[in-house]
Order: sequence, then C-alpha cells, then structure tokens
Amino acid sequence: MLASLPLVYLLVLAAAATSLFCFSMTKWIPGRKGRTVFPLVSAACCLGMILVGRIQYQHWPVQHMLILYSFAWVGLTIGLFPARKLMHKYATEINAGVKREKYDVPARYQVSAISSVIIGSLLGIILS
Repeated sequence: MLASLPLVYLLVLAAAATSLFCFSMTKWIPGRKGRTVFPLVSAACCLGMILVGRIQYQHWPVQHMLILYSFAWVGLTIGLFPARKLMHKYATEINAGVKREKYDVPARYQVSAISSVIIGSLLGIILS
C-alpha cells in the first residue's frame, strides 16, 4: 500500500521520523553531543536496515525498508516518551559528573519502549 508511493515521499517520511526522534531525544537528554550523535545513529540505522533488506533471501526493496524504518523509529520515540524525565535526570547527573554503578529503569518503561517498537514495526510491515 505505502510501498507504491514514489521514493521521494518515502524519503520524506523517513526524514520526518528521524527529525522527530532527534528533536525528542535532544530535548529529553541534554548535552551537545546528542545533536550530532542522534542524527548519525539514525542515518546509520536507516542505511543498515536498507542493506539488511537487500541481502535477505526475499530481497526487500528500499521502499519497504524505508517504511519499516519510519514506523519503527516513530514507535521508538513514542515508547521512550514515558521515560523522558528519568532519562533527563540521569543525563544531567552524568553531565554533572555523578557516576552510579547501575542506572535503574523500571520495567514499565522497558515494556513501553519494546512494545511500541514491535507495534510500530508490525504496522509498517502491514501498511507496506
């Protein structure tokens, strides 16, 4: 369904998902490094997904992988939304020089992130 759209529209969809993720993460996790790290990691993940799709037995086309990337990245952003205050707290502590042995993340935040990525990926597969 969405895979029949022109490649330019799918690239815009992927760019919108990437910008939403990067904007959210730089807002939730303060620091200068995030402004460069998050876009680079996002671009590497997008290219990695496209390459993995190409070497699969089914040879997933670029259109399908861009849709899957976009939906998974939006799902990740939505899934990390409940943990934004905790991430902000830990990031400010790390920037201040406070080191902990373990950074506790409640199970509800983990379930939220994992389930939203799975749901987003399934939606991407179904809609492509």
